[in-house]
Amino acid sequence: MEQLVIVVEDEEALGLMLKYNLEKAGYAVRIVTNGNKALAEVEQHLPSLVLLDWMLPEISGLEIAKLIRSKPDIKDIPIIMLTAKGEEEDKIKGLSAGADDYVTKPFSIPELMARVKAQLRRAPEKQTASELKFEDIRIDLVEKKVFRGENYIHLGPTEFRLLKLLMETPGKVFSREFLLKNAWGSNIYVESRTVDVHIRRLRSALNEFGPDYIRTVRATGYSIDKAFADSDTAKDEEKE
Repeated sequence: MEQLVIVVEDEEALGLMLKYNLEKAGYAVRIVTNGNKALAEVEQHLPSLVLLDWMLPEISGLEIAKLIRSKPDIKDIPIIMLTAKGEEEDKIKGLSAGADDYVTKPFSIPELMARVKAQLRRAPEKQTASELKFEDIRIDLVEKKVFRGENYIHLGPTEFRLLKLLMETPGKVFSREFLLKNAWGSNIYVESRTVDVHIRRLRSALNEFGPDYIRTVRATGYSIDKAFADSDTAKDEEKE
């Protein structure tokens, strides 16, 4: 699999140049031009490395680095800070915020590529899981099949994607908007309440063979949570 690099850079020409050279070196690349979208992109795509510009509109690269380091699921992703700030004090700020390396503009592409490779060598390799498990629910990611105990659960493609998203981070509450974007795609328009319909179908299929682990957080979204299974709220929601 190609290693993914997310480039957070609001200068279009520089972003395209970085994309060209990274892809030439064999990496997959996503460009983000808006600081507010950067964290969501990193959480969604789990890149191998982030190239992060310091000076961004709305929220600085410094703050984004701090946010990445505060999130358990993404805190170990290497970050290389790109900036025109070359003073020693600025470098200390960048590294203190969580950057693993610091490259001052203007920089040479060969030097940057060398730094990218160095960071990726140091980063722990991600294991590609062949299945996900939560209690007695198991997803075979190779065959794209779902089992509860010994029972095969037939799910539609959308319900499968929703269950996979929930099981990747048990206990985390996902907003309807996040689930829509990741289960349907950002280029497809559907109402946010469509998520509720598919969650209902998912519950119905899973709960035929065991308790309800899918938690509804009203006005927010959904999670999968063992502690929720025997609660009165869970029983009420299953009836809805």
